[in-house]
This record gives sequence, C-alpha cells and structure tokens, in this order.
Amino acid sequence: MHKATKIGIVGLGYVGLPLAVAFSRKYPVVGYDIDLERIRQLQQGHDVTFAVTREEIVGSEMLVLSSEVTDLSDCTVFIITVPTPIDAFKNPDLRYLLMASAAVGKLLKKGDTVIYESTVYPGCTEDECVPVLERTSQLVYNQDFFCGYSPERISPGDTERTLTKIRKLTSGSTPETAAFVDELYRSIIDAGTYKTPSIKVAEAAKAIENAQRDINISFVNELALIFDRMGIDTHEVLEAARTKWNFLPFRPGLVGGHCIGVDPYYLVHKAQSLGYYPQVIASGRLVNDGMGLFIAKKILKKLISNGVLIHTSRALILGITFKENCPDTRNTKVVDVYRELTDFGVSVDVYDPWASSQTVKQEYGIDLITTIDQTYDAIVLAVAHDQLLMLDIAALKKDRTSVVFDVKSVLDKSVADMRL
Repeated sequence: MHKATKIGIVGLGYVGLPLAVAFSRKYPVVGYDIDLERIRQLQQGHDVTFAVTREEIVGSEMLVLSSEVTDLSDCTVFIITVPTPIDAFKNPDLRYLLMASAAVGKLLKKGDTVIYESTVYPGCTEDECVPVLERTSQLVYNQDFFCGYSPERISPGDTERTLTKIRKLTSGSTPETAAFVDELYRSIIDAGTYKTPSIKVAEAAKAIENAQRDINISFVNELALIFDRMGIDTHEVLEAARTKWNFLPFRPGLVGGHCIGVDPYYLVHKAQSLGYYPQVIASGRLVNDGMGLFIAKKILKKLISNGVLIHTSRALILGITFKENCPDTRNTKVVDVYRELTDFGVSVDVYDPWASSQTVKQEYGIDLITTIDQTYDAIVLAVAHDQLLMLDIAALKKDRTSVVFDVKSVLDKSVADMRL
C-alpha cells in the first residue's frame, strides 16, 4: 500500500469504530462523527456499543477521534459508514449518506478515493452519491477522484464473527481503484477479501444477503401463524423437520435491526423504480412486520379468556434490543408488541439491562424500568439476554390467570404459556 495513505472514517457507530481501530493498526486514521458526546466518550475510551474495548481505542497511537470535519482534510481515503435507514413510508432514507457525501466532497483532492460501506440499493453510489461529490468538490469522477464500495457485514453483539474474521466484498469505479480498495482491505481482514466486478454487483450482493435471510425467516413466521390456528407447536415441527440433512434451520421471531428489517425495502424501492413489483421480497416483509401485532393479540386473547380485565392489567416486556446480549435498539420490533398492548389499555413496563434508557426514551418515547419490583398479568420474554434468562419468570406472575409469552422459545414449556 502507498505510504502516503491516510484514512478518514466518517461515522463512528457499530461499523465505523471497529473499522477505524482496525485500520489504525497499520495506517494513520482520523475517525469523525457529528455527535460531539460520542467523540467525548470515545476519547475517554468508552464505547456504548461495546464494539471495541477501551484498550483498543486509547491504545492506538495512529487513531485520532474528532467531531471537526476539517480534521479529515489531509486524508487520501475517505470511508463513509453512516446509517441508511428507511422512513415512515418504508422508503430509503439517504439523508445521512448524502450529507456525509457533501461533507467529504468539500475536502476532496485530486487522486483521493471515497469508499462507501453503508447498505444501499444497486446503483445508489454512482447515481446518488457521486453527483454530490462532484458538485461539492468541483472535481471529475474517475478522472480527479475515484470511488469504491465495500459493504459492512458487522453483526452487533457477535464476539466470534468480528470485523477481521468476516470475508470482505470490495469493488472500485475503475480496475485500478478496485485493486487499490481490495489491497487496502486485505491488509486488515484476516478472513480475506472478494473483489467484485463492479460497484453495482457489490451493492446488490449486500442487499440480497439480508433479503434472503428475511425471506427464510418470513417462511417460518408464516408457518407459526398457520400452526397456531391448528394448535400445533411450531418448534416441535421444526425440530422434527430439521432431522433431514438439507432442511434450513430458521426459527420464527421478531425481525428488526439495522439490516434484515431494512435492506429488503431498498431492493423493493429500486425494483419498483424500474417498473417491477418484487412480490416474494415484499410479501416476506409484510409477514415479518406483522409478528409484533400477532404476539400482542395472542396475549390479549389469552388474558381475556382467563377472565383478566384488560384495562386494569399490567404487562412486563423483558428486552427491547433487536437481539440478545447487545445494546442495539435500532428498528427493534419489540416496540410493536409494546404499542399494541398499550393501545388496548394495558399498562406496560419494559425492562432491559442492555439498552440505553436515554436512547429508548429518545427514539421510542418509552421509559425503561430499572428494577422489577412487582408481579404482572402478562410477561413477555422478547429478547434472550443472559441476564433475563437467569430471572425466575414464573415468580413474576401475579396469579394463576397470568400468562407468559416466550418469543424466543427458550423457556421450559412448564413456564411459558405461549411461544412462537
């Protein structure tokens, strides 16, 4: 790699921070984020996402953390790792991506390379981001500056498959750029890289990774809806079916998070812009988006059949993050269960030792409880955090009319009245 390479990471969340730490072991790196409080915490060695350790942050001599965009000015490589969520209408929300592109464009110099890691639909980098870079930099694409795309594959909370242990897709806007980007990532990724033929291919590959998982989960979720009407335990069916060697062992559940619950909508958006409605992808999303309401209604029906007065009942939801042993609450579908229960007049408490009370309040308007000091008519085990599995959940039931819904299907059947 060229000795003059200096890397600027734009966005220091679950993706950007581990990337900045990994690159700083071999290159000078400036990690930039618009969140001043986030930068202050990181400078003190505290990462609220638990993606990296204090020693990894403060122990890197070549890593500078800053909330001043001008500190990126002498970088030669800019890697953009900002969020790409969906809006209230399930359409791609590219605000952060385009804002980051504009900020980087103002700093671009001849010969610089801009690499995107944020998940997008095929064509987005060159159709949406490059024009912003050109306009703000007054430079010409593939003549004065170049682009690459290397989609993130981070799994929040996964301590086994970390950044350097996951094979990385790479691409570039010219053959030379593709080789440069591939070499750059290969220098830090122990699992190796895969150089794709084009930026669009890399964008599409990332999009279908999560869409494929989403569709597979929607299939078993739909089975859960069907078997519920038959009075059959879905997990007993799945355990029987998985005895065949080629059965795919997916499990039903709430499908949230920043990837699986979002990325398929990017594919749907792009397909519709081309005049094609993707029925399989869209129907999978429809099923998965409806599981929170299904869980809430099952609880309500069971309470009513047990003679519990709904408007005076209390429920406890255990866990609000989108997956276990992880503080990430982005696009969590547990909120759907909460809102449906409260809409029917149930008083709902939410307890999660992993989640940030401030973040949950800000994003969802929910006040987390810090201790469990009463019993409930309904208990919902929504997330299988280790700490929650250590609770005596049966002791949290108010009386014999109380119900327990085990969303993760990890409790003994003698404890759980219902499960997916």
